[in-house]
Amino acid sequence: MKETDFKFSVSVLAWPLYLVLLLWLVYTIEIIFPGDFSHFGILPRTVSGLKGIVLSPFLHGNIMHLFNNSLPLFFLVAALRFFYRNQSLQVLVLGVLLSGFGTWLIGRESYHIGASGLIYVLVSFIFFKGIQSKYFRLVALSLAIVVVYGGMIWFVFPSVEENISWEGHLSGFIAGYLLSFYTKTGEYQKPIKYDWERPDFDPSQDEFMKHFDEDGNFAPIPKEVVEDEITDEELKITNTSVDNATVVYFYNANKL
Repeated sequence: MKETDFKFSVSVLAWPLYLVLLLWLVYTIEIIFPGDFSHFGILPRTVSGLKGIVLSPFLHGNIMHLFNNSLPLFFLVAALRFFYRNQSLQVLVLGVLLSGFGTWLIGRESYHIGASGLIYVLVSFIFFKGIQSKYFRLVALSLAIVVVYGGMIWFVFPSVEENISWEGHLSGFIAGYLLSFYTKTGEYQKPIKYDWERPDFDPSQDEFMKHFDEDGNFAPIPKEVVEDEITDEELKITNTSVDNATVVYFYNANKL
């Protein structure tokens, strides 16, 4: 991973925008056309409920449920796309599958719908991956996730409200944690701007570093005085030139 990998592009906003618009489109269709789409959700430990692993993130029970999931999903997907561009699609796809399958395994015998499982995947992945990278920008992002979404941790326990799928939240959180280890991002490499940042840099060969002693104290190198030596041959030529020099006398009649 290089610092130049963090580049803004249209996809940073397009991905979360299209995803959120798709959620609202599905909800609008459910309102316009009679019927209940909840049966497309996850029904744990049933064959018919397996389809909900893929479909459940796009389904919501009411407009408040959809609104509460839209804002965090937009910002988290945007952050994922910006900071983990090459891994973003993989995290989204595997996050939906793993969190959905986990809900199918441990969920109560009821239909589980909503994108909250994916939100927990993103929160968990961005937090743990940033800590693992030890890179200051990603660690700062992890801390920001804790500040903004840290309170969500209480909704992974069974003691929450009955109409909240804590199983989906817990599955998403675990899935994000596992993906932070599975997804490889490479070690951060700071771009080299100066010669002394290169791994093969030798201070003893650097003209600037030669002005410092072993303790780091400034010790300027004394200037060398170079004396020109005149050879016998050069001296002979010089004397010959003087002997052969033409002397010109000027006569001034005004002074007489």
